[in-house]
Amino acid sequence: MAIRSFFVPFLLLVLWFYSSLSPVLSLYEDQVGLMDWHQQYIGKVKQAVFSTQKTGRRRVIVSTEENVIASLDLRHGEIFWRHLLGSNDVIDGIDIGLGKYVITLSSGGSILRSWNLPDGQMVWESFLQGPKHSKSLLLLPKHEIDCINVVQTNLKIEKDNVIVVFSNDRLHAVSCIDGEVLWKKDFETESFETQQVIQPPGSDLIYVVGFAASSQFEMYQINARNGELLKHESAIFSSGFLRELSLVSSETVVALDSTGSILLTISFQNGEISFQQTPISNIVEDSSGPAVIIPSSVPGIFAIKINSVTIFIRVIGKGKLEVVEKLNQETAVSNALPISESQQAFALVQHAGSEIHLVAKLAHDWDANLLKESIKMDQQRGIPHKVFINNYIRTDRSHGFRLLIVMEDHSLLLLQQGAIVWSREDGLASIIDVTASELPVERDGVSVAKVEHNLFEWLKGHMLKLKGTLMLASPEDVAAIQSMRLKSSEKSKMARDHNGFRKLLIVLTRAGKLFALHTGDGHIVWSHLLHKSEACQSPVGLNLYQWQVPHHHALDENPSVLVISRCGPSSDAPGVLSFVDTYTGKELNSLSLDHAVVQVIPLPHTDSTEQRLHLLIDSDKHAHLYPKTSEALGIFKREFSNIYWYSVEDHNSIIKGHALKCKCTGEVADEFCFDARDLWSVVFPSESEKITATVTRKLNEMVHTQAKVMADQDVMYKYISRNLLFVATVAPKGSGEIGSVTPEESWLVAYLIDIVTGRILYRVTHHGAQGPVHAVFSENWVVYHFFNLRAHRYEMSVIEIYDQSRADNKDVWKLVLGKHNLTSRISLFSRPEVITKSQSYFFTHSVKAIAVTSTAKGITSKQLLIGTIGDQVLALDKRFLDPRRSVNPTQAEKEEGIIPLTDSLPIIPQSYVTHALRVEGLRGIITVPAKLESTTLVFAHGVDLFFTQLAPSRTYDSLTEDFSYALLLITIVALVAAIFVTWRLSERKELQDKWR
Repeated sequence: MAIRSFFVPFLLLVLWFYSSLSPVLSLYEDQVGLMDWHQQYIGKVKQAVFSTQKTGRRRVIVSTEENVIASLDLRHGEIFWRHLLGSNDVIDGIDIGLGKYVITLSSGGSILRSWNLPDGQMVWESFLQGPKHSKSLLLLPKHEIDCINVVQTNLKIEKDNVIVVFSNDRLHAVSCIDGEVLWKKDFETESFETQQVIQPPGSDLIYVVGFAASSQFEMYQINARNGELLKHESAIFSSGFLRELSLVSSETVVALDSTGSILLTISFQNGEISFQQTPISNIVEDSSGPAVIIPSSVPGIFAIKINSVTIFIRVIGKGKLEVVEKLNQETAVSNALPISESQQAFALVQHAGSEIHLVAKLAHDWDANLLKESIKMDQQRGIPHKVFINNYIRTDRSHGFRLLIVMEDHSLLLLQQGAIVWSREDGLASIIDVTASELPVERDGVSVAKVEHNLFEWLKGHMLKLKGTLMLASPEDVAAIQSMRLKSSEKSKMARDHNGFRKLLIVLTRAGKLFALHTGDGHIVWSHLLHKSEACQSPVGLNLYQWQVPHHHALDENPSVLVISRCGPSSDAPGVLSFVDTYTGKELNSLSLDHAVVQVIPLPHTDSTEQRLHLLIDSDKHAHLYPKTSEALGIFKREFSNIYWYSVEDHNSIIKGHALKCKCTGEVADEFCFDARDLWSVVFPSESEKITATVTRKLNEMVHTQAKVMADQDVMYKYISRNLLFVATVAPKGSGEIGSVTPEESWLVAYLIDIVTGRILYRVTHHGAQGPVHAVFSENWVVYHFFNLRAHRYEMSVIEIYDQSRADNKDVWKLVLGKHNLTSRISLFSRPEVITKSQSYFFTHSVKAIAVTSTAKGITSKQLLIGTIGDQVLALDKRFLDPRRSVNPTQAEKEEGIIPLTDSLPIIPQSYVTHALRVEGLRGIITVPAKLESTTLVFAHGVDLFFTQLAPSRTYDSLTEDFSYALLLITIVALVAAIFVTWRLSERKELQDKWR
């Protein structure tokens, strides 16, 4: 009886404790946003069309440089819907037809699509063919758009509502209803290059104008109803033309001569071509340098740019030109917007320091300003690149304007009534490099989870957790539980946590802008735009590198990153170095180099201030040491003979190995500059092999142990070398699209090459295989993905390489007693004794990117992170890619964990790291080790961003995040009290029984 009375309350308390302790095991929805975040972007906007009908939601339709078509809410900038077209399906034009369809032209004018405006569903798709590739132009008749925008009553939809498309050197008329091609027209002149397709409002005529050869202007007059050619005229201008036209009226265009010094007003009224020449020097005094026409469509007005001055010119009468204004600031011009039957407005946006000036004008009256405002702008956004204007009617019946502005950093802003209504950081859709940085240490100590402020809140929180465990929580309770957990996790705190989950992700975008993203919730901590300088007006960001990572003994120094840029698009353009503080985003220093940067080699050495040494290789194969200090030079000289690197010449299919020779001689003499010498070269036969992929190990990868114990208690030693290079080559015919060649014409060859000596350690040929090849190298193994033409399926192959020179170190007692040669020196100049094991498996998906998990000590088992064609990330256990898998593994092999062999790799739905989310336009997967050995941080980027924590071997070294230490303490106290009470009761009962 005493035992029973003791265990009943004890068991009840234990059950209550565990049910209250782990509510997250029974709920999934309350974990959303705790360990992962997902952000959606669209990229840099290049075209925008407003839809502000009274009967529907106000939105703007945009197309971007990432090939995204999206519908954005005008109130908040949120995405209503979007579609990411393929990387080869570049968007050429967008417009709105019949007030309810979004019309898009893409793939060089080959594909015309119609999308439903409210929900983005595709209505129809037409393929437009032609004799040759040409400029693509999309035209929806203005009278149709205007009547739709005014009122949508009693609208009769007929085949006459046509879309005019010029593409592939052919003019098409396509029905707006079903995409049927009503007629098409070819052009006789072989060298004709179309520049403009014009249809005057309310007219049945279409003008197609352009250039033939270099000095001939062509004009075609076509019947818009049936495509009949009504007139064809041409005129020759001996000085030639620059390939750009500005439309100033339905029958007048402006062009520049080939020297950029003469403005040509070209009129083709009534089908007759006439030229009016005006030297720029006659209208612009002190003009120096050639002029450039700024694309715009403002009636009667066009703009040119000379150096940094923007000049607006009005066309008066028969070709007479008049300068209306000169602007020295960077200026963006919008297209004209009809605001009434006879008036059109346009907008100018000027950048001036920390402000931008907005002006809206009437096309026919430059002096009348419909809008004039100044708005403070973050200087880290750069200058305005594009502006789109839209109008609305105020309560007093006057015209108001909203402006959509695309900034230099690719961000998108909506401005209205002198304020920024919303902004989008769409530069994050084009990340080109990522690195991670630790957060600062909290001076007062790392804080633990906060205890609730009062007893009521404490009881309420645990009651909610108990309801969640018992499946009794309402949706409001689930939201409250999630809010409490988010608040208590402190995941957005700007300080390091004990497990190393909180970090900064420093990302570099194509716009040349740095962002620091907090891994807690993805918010932007700071941003920094690489500014132009006198020496470099157009820096192009290339790569990010860790520059200074102070340890705990140097906490007075903030970590910093090195940004490598190029001054211009050319590969031999001078380089620019920027050093940026990772805590504040402040640019510490900037260097304009007098040499190009072709290759960057981070060295495994740091100076006394923890600055990492880097070698920058220029186009003349000189190696430049940074930082340029005497201490760095002294460290470098000690390691001079141990520095090797390689270079890949894709066009020649050559890989070369290099080493340092001596200090630079000649004009580039510098104590921090060194000449390089070629050590070896591997020349692949160009008629049979073309380099398609190269990959090496990460420099910071940790390997826990070199020994691998086999099923028969044998020991194999991994061949661990940072100087191992994986190279994949394909047959030249097989470098095209999948299926473009027969299996007999294509093959893939995989190599493992030592980059110090150039020795080929392993070579394997896959007959009937084709690229693209995606590969990842970790420890002593490499996994690569390709297409098998014979099996019509994708394959993944694995190669593992082992060191046979230590094969005698198999006795465990020798390892324990230290009688082995594991610490003996190894020279790469002596041929290594290696063996390899390889195996291939079928894989279901096409692959965009492959990465491998990385942990702090390398103890945790590895998982492959595979970016699939569906823009998701799949985690695949490395054990499935073990080359020792067999159909019938022995009992010992089963105990070792070897999985029975199957011909294909399994796709487990629960293994998708991104769950049901998609990372649209997935381009890269980055893994960062946390301090907690079981956990790795995963960051996937494309047009979208996704971040999560991953535990490949589960969290074997930590308690769950929501573990309640307070509840544990209370439970222990309650158990002790229960034991004491039940012991006293049992003693009393025994005493009473004895007195009976």
